[in-house]
Amino acid sequence: MSQSTTTAPPEPGAPAPAKAASPLGNGLKQRHLSMIALGGVIGAGLFVGSGAGIAAAGPSIVLAYAASGLLVMFVMRMLGEMSAANPASGSFSVHAERAVGPWAGFTAGWMFWTLLVVGVAIEAIGAAHILAGWFPGTPSWMWVLVLMVVFTVANLGAVARFGEFEFWFAALKIGAIALFLGLGVLAVLGLLPGTSSPGAGNLLHDGGFLPNGVDGLLVGLLASVVAYGGLETVTIAAAESEDPVKGVAKAVKTTMWRIAIVYVGSMLVIVTLLPWNDPAVTEHGPYAATLDHLGIPAAGQIMNVVILIALLSAMNANIYGSSRMAYSLVARGQGPKALGRVSGGVPRRAVLASAGFGFVTVLLSYWYPDTLFAWLLNMVGGVILIVWGFIAVSQFVLRRRLEREAPQKLVVKMWGFPYLTWVALAGVAGVLVLMALGEDTRTQVVFTGGLTAALAATGYAMQRRAARG
Repeated sequence: MSQSTTTAPPEPGAPAPAKAASPLGNGLKQRHLSMIALGGVIGAGLFVGSGAGIAAAGPSIVLAYAASGLLVMFVMRMLGEMSAANPASGSFSVHAERAVGPWAGFTAGWMFWTLLVVGVAIEAIGAAHILAGWFPGTPSWMWVLVLMVVFTVANLGAVARFGEFEFWFAALKIGAIALFLGLGVLAVLGLLPGTSSPGAGNLLHDGGFLPNGVDGLLVGLLASVVAYGGLETVTIAAAESEDPVKGVAKAVKTTMWRIAIVYVGSMLVIVTLLPWNDPAVTEHGPYAATLDHLGIPAAGQIMNVVILIALLSAMNANIYGSSRMAYSLVARGQGPKALGRVSGGVPRRAVLASAGFGFVTVLLSYWYPDTLFAWLLNMVGGVILIVWGFIAVSQFVLRRRLEREAPQKLVVKMWGFPYLTWVALAGVAGVLVLMALGEDTRTQVVFTGGLTAALAATGYAMQRRAARG
């Protein structure tokens, strides 16, 4: 079935049109959405990347994750409000288009697509490295090829197949985190055999709670923001569920306490049990270092298995999310029409294009690691913050419109509107400023700004041409 419409949406301020029947499938169940929401906050960035944050911020990494987690809660609540009112496979891209204009939807959508396909490459390379280590003599490129084929085929099938993959991936990650937290709490309390309670010694010694001052805390804050990426996929997936409104509302509402337990709880356990400056935290990763400290046999290999699962889950979710975003953009006349064909409820051409670009990105990492691939990494470094900015602006505009025109659609409401919306927008702007001031992150802001400007200019030109035409 072809989706070829190129009709521009109403100008900002006009009533939103009724939701047309979507040719996409609706095979995702509530259990799928709940697990996608929960699994989305447990990624390789948490298991490995958090080590750099701990090394910079020390015990205050707990505050960094709590602050950025609060920002993410606000963003997800705003996104949940809009997605419950108007479920769409393009999620925040559709909301930005309705609130601000087609150029905004084009910019946010293609920026996120770029982030996801580059993410596919990063995850494929990481997973291949682990597998090559388990099977000596096998080349990494072979594992990249195998993984790309497996997850491309998985996404070419009915959406329920994607849901099942993510359900079990998320279940394994949740089980690993639950076991880690359980063992960690017992050790903190001195109830784990062979351990004694460390008390608050590791939190207050070796420089105190803020060993590197506010600067260290800010570095930890930037590291924690990146780790929260992935939650947005649940609002994209909700459009293909049996009951999109109920599904996204429930998934978003229950994401909040999960963030606190998984991220903030994990960081608190780690820095309580281990000295923040223990070299193993960065060399082996904070989770593996903690398990080693507790005397868990083969802790390193256990964490490799968990990290591999997290990487595979992210690959699967990124191919899915990028294909649906591409399909949504094409359906709104903002991309190549050839990608809009749907068969069996799946936009298979969009899946192939998204996975194919991801594979090309993998090749760039081998051929031009210090040039083209480095540019791509820098371009997507701040994309999630730009997307969050579009979400905040869109929610502010659409909430006013919904209150006037369809208050019954406000199934999920942003807390403290409009004040907390402004707080979230200020938080996003603040993090971008901190990135611009940091020597290690300034290049990312410049490259991301360039990508944003280029897409916004292209989208605006297309909008003007459609208005004249």
